[in-house]
Amino acid sequence: MENLKGQKAIITGGGRGLGKATAIALAKEGVDVAITGRNEQNLLATVNELKALGVNATYAVFDVSDYNAVKEGIEKIIAELGTVDILVNNAGIAAFGSFLEMETEKWVNMIQTNVLGMYYVTKEVLPHLVAKNQGDIINVSSTAGINGNPGTSAYSASKFAVIGLSESLMKEVRKNNIRVCTLTPSTIASDMSLELGITDGNTEKVLQPEDFAQLIVASLQLPRRAMLKTASLWSTNP
Repeated sequence: MENLKGQKAIITGGGRGLGKATAIALAKEGVDVAITGRNEQNLLATVNELKALGVNATYAVFDVSDYNAVKEGIEKIIAELGTVDILVNNAGIAAFGSFLEMETEKWVNMIQTNVLGMYYVTKEVLPHLVAKNQGDIINVSSTAGINGNPGTSAYSASKFAVIGLSESLMKEVRKNNIRVCTLTPSTIASDMSLELGITDGNTEKVLQPEDFAQLIVASLQLPRRAMLKTASLWSTNP
């Protein structure tokens, strides 16, 4: 297994939910972590938890849908970390409703955040990985990016786009020893899922953020000669 100790990771949407669980899991492996998000209070609290695990941790407050803010935030983070080895594009939003009933503004926000947000962050981080001729990018899609369902047209469109972008990027940067992995989890008891009422968070039946984080760590620990292209995480309970 690849030893992750001493590597540097950037995790978007890292103040809570899946991003926070991933940050903690990586910190336990000795990875220095930078997290981003829109809520400074959440970011500060998480950074303190990460530092308590004995790693360097920092944060930047920005909305991934704002390219200028992304540029400034990523520049600040890399200056503090010194370098970057791992990028986890986790930040995203969700809203559900029929095609005709959902407001146009919600559609635009979904694409702006889930697709362009991932593009903006990757665009700023990728040159650093290319310069090192090594790195890992993990993009978080969803099972909604594999199959559409009634009421999910906007969310599915954004997550289908994540998969397409990721696969193209993966084939572009393999020559640079950069692994790009796309994850398509089913329902997880994240803060967002709980707030939307998608799940009740039952720990006996519903996937937990820590399960997702464990998958990310396992993929990163693969020998450099091996790459996990994509993976779907499902609960064993129907």
